[in-house]
Amino acid sequence: MIGTNTTSNTTTNSAAGLADDGWARTWGASPHAPVEAFGPLPSFADTTLRQVVRISGGGRQVRLRVTNEYGTAPLVIGAARIALAAPDGGIRPGSERVLTFGGKPAVTVPTGAPMLSDPVELSTPALSELSVSLYLPEAVKSPTCHAMGVQTAWTIPGNSVDALALPATAESLPLQALISGIDVRAGAPLSTLVVIGDSNTDCSGTTPDTNRRWTDRLAERLAEHGGTAVCVSNQGISGNRLLNEGLGEAALARFDRDVLATPGLAHVIVAIGLGDIGVSYAPRDGSGPSPEFLAMFPGAPVTADDLIAGYRQLIARARARAVRVYAATLTPYEGDDIFTPEGEQVRQEANEWIRTSGAFDAVLDFDAVWNDPAHPGRIREEFHAGDHLHGNDAGCRALGDSVDLTLFR
Repeated sequence: MIGTNTTSNTTTNSAAGLADDGWARTWGASPHAPVEAFGPLPSFADTTLRQVVRISGGGRQVRLRVTNEYGTAPLVIGAARIALAAPDGGIRPGSERVLTFGGKPAVTVPTGAPMLSDPVELSTPALSELSVSLYLPEAVKSPTCHAMGVQTAWTIPGNSVDALALPATAESLPLQALISGIDVRAGAPLSTLVVIGDSNTDCSGTTPDTNRRWTDRLAERLAEHGGTAVCVSNQGISGNRLLNEGLGEAALARFDRDVLATPGLAHVIVAIGLGDIGVSYAPRDGSGPSPEFLAMFPGAPVTADDLIAGYRQLIARARARAVRVYAATLTPYEGDDIFTPEGEQVRQEANEWIRTSGAFDAVLDFDAVWNDPAHPGRIREEFHAGDHLHGNDAGCRALGDSVDLTLFR
């Protein structure tokens, strides 16, 4: 399912992502502002926020990236812990580590800023689950979050960062918040592949808390393959677009932060553009999405030329950093309420350019993986999540299985 561009002038630099200090991003979640349409977030005052993430590559040291990038006031963290996760929100005894910031156990993160923790020694095998606990003594105004990451978090009253198991007072929270990255250092070469995309990279149609995104499957295959370790950082945002703001800033606007600033960056997959098309041409006669939904996505209808111009910008910016850049074709969506023949024509034109232009270092033909031969333009019935737009567990596994691992060696 991969078409490699053998005529590219880009020099393959296998060490492009090997940072001088050896750090590589092993897990990521693109931050964005809280979205009122998804309901109110807790204020987190005098609350512990516990989150579980599965990393891709392993290491001997870890550090956490905390984010207040969409906060409207300084973020006070009274205590922070990281540990190997146990089932049901617990932590494995003996694995917990105190996180400090500049040597101090508490920190105030400035408005609009991220902050890295100090490194801690913790042996983290590839594909292990980590628990991150933040004690928030003061109310958090406009908490920076990642709304649809199909991962449960929990809030616990008071300072409970050391709790080995979730107390009965814990409440679940269906999103990620205030953290956006985990980095590892292994004492051996590490690099990171970043995927920037929308809901089919966020994989909002998969089963929550099971790590069945296609990027998770790709990370599993990379870990099994051996050789130089390649981490995977998923920078998908459901509702995100290439050219214009949607849920989160446009990919063109967030590319430097979410991709180019990634420790250990060596490869990037661009898997975005379908949202630009879908909401541009969605029916507005009452048969499509609600006016409230469409109002979240401003901008004029896009053409294939508009998308191509955006892709060329991302390619140029990646290659300026000696980063290999690949593209995924835009997947089918006939049957969803945003589908129109006009939008489908733009999708086909964009995919034709992705496949044949030679602009990318390689092409991941996700359209070919999902397209139903009996119903062109539709996702195979066994691959979609019931809406003809998003992949289910099987569909996302098929995407992850289709990627040629030699692209990352």
